[in-house]
Amino acid sequence: MGRFCAVLFDAAGTLIRLREPVGETYRRLAVAHGVALPASRIEEAFRRVLRQAPPMVWPGELPAEVAERERQWWRTVVRACFRAADASARFADFEGYFGTLFDHFARPEAWEAAPGAKEALRALRARGLRTAVVSNFDHRLGGLLEGLGLAPEIELVIRPADADAAKPDPRIFVCALRRLGVAAHEAIYVGDDAQHDLAGAEAAGLTAIDALSLATFHELCPRICALSKEKPA
Repeated sequence: MGRFCAVLFDAAGTLIRLREPVGETYRRLAVAHGVALPASRIEEAFRRVLRQAPPMVWPGELPAEVAERERQWWRTVVRACFRAADASARFADFEGYFGTLFDHFARPEAWEAAPGAKEALRALRARGLRTAVVSNFDHRLGGLLEGLGLAPEIELVIRPADADAAKPDPRIFVCALRRLGVAAHEAIYVGDDAQHDLAGAEAAGLTAIDALSLATFHELCPRICALSKEKPA
């Protein structure tokens, strides 16, 4: 498609979306464990804690060790989220609550493919473009993409564990480009986060498309066609 030969995507918030807001899921599952807080307060605390959390990067760790570290990373985030929402909140069984929560978000049923995402991926591949996902998600991502029917249309998935770097670090984008054998000026990145996705991709030399500027993914191919006719900066 013109000067581009690969399109890379963010996962959560771009290709896949939660069926229920994070705050509501946290609230709903917490009730059974003795904690009742407004979903809006939990959501706000979650966003704040997530912004301050360190990247999920542990160089040199084996895959099994990384999976456990990722789980503990989320445990720390969830614990901090409830402390930020209400320091007096006390779970009857926090480990039980966290286990239920972590498993919930591993199920494809908790997610949905963004409207038009599968069709857009197929259309890109039909035009000869390579497709990949570059995400800060953890080891659960592969199962979600498979369960939502997107995996057959995605050639490569890169997570922090694969690159020893997390977005917005340009190295995670460079890792994907190297695996694909594609130059940065030949690739587009589609994401919804201004800092982690758009700025990070542009710092690595890719052309970035804000997923929030697309009404649905049916608009993606025409957008790429328009960009391919522009002269690179």
